[in-house]
Amino acid sequence: MTLKILPHGRLQEWVAEERGYFTAEGLEYTFLPEGDYGIHATRREGGGEIKTGAFETFGAGRDGADVSCACHWATNVAASGGAGHLVTSAYSVAPCAIMVPPESSIRRPEDLAGVPVGVGYHSGSHFATLQALEAVLDPGQVSLTFQGPPNERLDALLERQVPAGTMWGVPLYVAEAFGFRKVLDATFMIGFLVTGSDVTQADVVRYLAALRRAQMDIDLHPESFKQHHLRAVPEKYRHQVDVRTFGTGERIVFLPYTREVFAATQAWTRRVFPALPEPAPYDEAALT
Repeated sequence: MTLKILPHGRLQEWVAEERGYFTAEGLEYTFLPEGDYGIHATRREGGGEIKTGAFETFGAGRDGADVSCACHWATNVAASGGAGHLVTSAYSVAPCAIMVPPESSIRRPEDLAGVPVGVGYHSGSHFATLQALEAVLDPGQVSLTFQGPPNERLDALLERQVPAGTMWGVPLYVAEAFGFRKVLDATFMIGFLVTGSDVTQADVVRYLAALRRAQMDIDLHPESFKQHHLRAVPEKYRHQVDVRTFGTGERIVFLPYTREVFAATQAWTRRVFPALPEPAPYDEAALT
């Protein structure tokens, strides 16, 4: 079969493609259009918010992808709900932060009390922001506003439509290039989810082997690959930023997403969202 890969706005897939690693590993593959990280419905509701995110795109089939990525809270719950199978042999870590404009009076994490923070609904920025803020604020002090997927959220922040916003990946680096400041780190884990019914364990092994080779290249010579970030920079900002100043973004970690991590994530997610249905056990949710 041909593995349909939905890229995640990161370097590894593009480096593996450039270096021929997928082919060298014997993988037949194709990339699906990257769009805005798999979320295309950006209709704003009456209150000006966008209430669609990673949970909703998994439920809609993720544009026909066989393998894709999202925050590990979303992939965990999606897999436990039967929307796909969780890849448990690797995950990634995404640099993420709550950012404010350079002129903002917000300086400390505690200054975010009652301040609406722009996040993506039911997506990594949503959960990462809650997890980061619960360590510094009381629950009643946390305020969120749902500003859509990464690029829409970046626009809202840069145009001062929100006083703060949670950015990760390329949007984080773009915000930094415009002088926006980090108030609180919200780095988070991202999981791989297999939704294609014909995908085998061997396909996933080949896919991850190519990404592992790409990760080593990025670690060794990051300056050689940062030009690929331009793929994820919105066109209107491409002539205003220099990707050579960017970091390397999401980093794939080739360690197991264990049964214990699965359970701890389920417990946290259901504490925050108690209406979620009971999950399937790890052995049913994991790709085997």
